[in-house]
Amino acid sequence: MNMFLIAGGAVVLLAMYLISTYNGLVVLKTRIQEAFSGIDVQLKRRADLIPNLVETVKGYAKHEKEVFENVTKARSALMTAENVHDKAQADNMLTGALKSLFAVAEAYPELKANTNFQDLQRQLEDTEDKVAYSRQFYNSNVLDYNAKILMFPTNIFVGMLSFTAFEFFKADEGDRKKVEVKF
Repeated sequence: MNMFLIAGGAVVLLAMYLISTYNGLVVLKTRIQEAFSGIDVQLKRRADLIPNLVETVKGYAKHEKEVFENVTKARSALMTAENVHDKAQADNMLTGALKSLFAVAEAYPELKANTNFQDLQRQLEDTEDKVAYSRQFYNSNVLDYNAKILMFPTNIFVGMLSFTAFEFFKADEGDRKKVEVKF
C-alpha cells in the first residue's frame, strides 16, 4: 500500500512537472512570437516612412538615381520577407541603403534645412530606436527560451513536446562597416 502511494505520488509530481514545463515553454514561445510581431510593426512603420523621405530627397538630388533604386529595392525586400532570417537580411540591406541616402542628403544644405526632411528624419530616427529596442526584446526572449530548452531536466522532455530553438535576429557583417559615398 505504501509503495503504491509513493509510486502514485511520483507519477503525480512528474505529471505536474511536465505540465508546468510545457506551459512555461508555451509562454516563452508566445513571448517570442509577440516580440517578433513588435519588430514587424516597427519595420512596417519604417517602410511606410521611406517613400516620403525618398520623394523629399529626390526633389533636391535628382541625379542620385542609384541610391533611390537601392532604397526602393531594400524596402520591397523588407515588405516581402516572411521569416526571421529574411527579415534580418532585408532590414540590414535597408539600413545600408538609408545610410547612403542620408549621406547624399548631407551634400545638399538646402535639403537639410527643409522642415519636411527634418521631420521625416526625426521620425525615422525614432523608428530606428524602436526597431533596435524591438530586436533586443526579441533576442532577450529567444535567449530565455533557448536556454530553457537546453537546461536539464527540461532538455529531456523538449523533443517529446516538439519544441525547437529559435533563431536570433542578427546584424549583417556589412552593417558594421563604414558607408562611403563618392560623388
